[in-house]
Amino acid sequence: MSGKMRGYSCSQGIAKARPAPRGQAGSIGSMQHITLADGALRGRNNNFNLIRMIAATAVLVSHAWPLSLGPQAAAPLEHVLGTISLGSIAVAIFFGLSGYFITASFQNSRGDRMVFIQARLLRLFPALAVVAVLTVIVAGVALTTAPASQYWPAAVKYVLRTLSLALPMQPLPGVFEDNPFGPAVNGSLWTLFYEFLCYMGVLALGIVGLLRRDFLLLLVTGLFLIHAFPPPEWYHPRLMRLAELGYPFAIGMAFRLWQKQIPLHWLICVAAILLSVLARFTPWFNVVFIPALIYCTFYIGHLNLGRLREYNLLGDYSYGTYIYAFPIQQVVAHWGVRDPFVNIAIALPITLVCAVLSWKFVEKPALDLRRSAPPPQPKPQPDAFGAAASTPASVRREPRALK
Repeated sequence: MSGKMRGYSCSQGIAKARPAPRGQAGSIGSMQHITLADGALRGRNNNFNLIRMIAATAVLVSHAWPLSLGPQAAAPLEHVLGTISLGSIAVAIFFGLSGYFITASFQNSRGDRMVFIQARLLRLFPALAVVAVLTVIVAGVALTTAPASQYWPAAVKYVLRTLSLALPMQPLPGVFEDNPFGPAVNGSLWTLFYEFLCYMGVLALGIVGLLRRDFLLLLVTGLFLIHAFPPPEWYHPRLMRLAELGYPFAIGMAFRLWQKQIPLHWLICVAAILLSVLARFTPWFNVVFIPALIYCTFYIGHLNLGRLREYNLLGDYSYGTYIYAFPIQQVVAHWGVRDPFVNIAIALPITLVCAVLSWKFVEKPALDLRRSAPPPQPKPQPDAFGAAASTPASVRREPRALK
């Protein structure tokens, strides 16, 4: 996922790309286009860190309404888009990007399962462990109304359950019990369980050889149909959640496997948006909107936004923002703030400070512990006598993939 490519001009979609080879489609309308694979050649010179940060901030903004006013309060965009809120759009973006980059990570691990697993564990769990421990310490010292004999044993269980991913939304005794939303301590963490399942799904498909286009087409089609029709009564809620979040993830996986065939062009973005608008008041809105959203995300991700690309020099603060925002917003609500905009104004800067510290002292050091995949071994070429030539002693090591 790295390399160099000449810059684009925003005035031409994404732009001045290298010419398409003779015999291949090189334009949409009268304009040349690049493919998703061409964009990927630019490595980290993209806007995806910024997009993830905006998405994490959107989750914070979306949560401000139910956390300030109660669970019945509609989140932003919910009145306009029905069941889809600003927060759910952000989560779909996260899962779509993860589907693409996690598939790339598995491909770049070159069959070394431990490289892939280690990268996933180091990205997810160190920061999660720190936020869980800090939460119980701060809550135990400053917030709980429960006696220590009741609080601290429950706090240990809370940390362990959080790290298990299966029960991340357990309350702490005497904490946030009078808040409008209720005693949930970190309600954002529930998505991590499904994120991890998707990671393991990529690993399983790769191990059994099903990380292929034909199978991904079947998978996306199946998830499309699940979204398009009401689920049967026996369908477990967790399976439905997995299908909901697996849909954008699988689309991201498909984008990776078809990246050489997927053009990046503003006309396709416009068409995708128009289709979503037309589907707004039909049962098909979700299944049309999610692919459109993910395509537009990748298009914007590879746009030349000029100085905004310098955001990549700062670090990836999106995960820290995502996991710290909810408990901080609950503390603000605990202080009696009932205006969502005031909640955002107070919680956002505090969350950003925590996210920066998390990246600098927890996440980045953990990621630096990752070991690289072994370099690819070139296939031996037969010499003039038909014997296989020996493999060179040194081969080029490819850079690590983006997360």
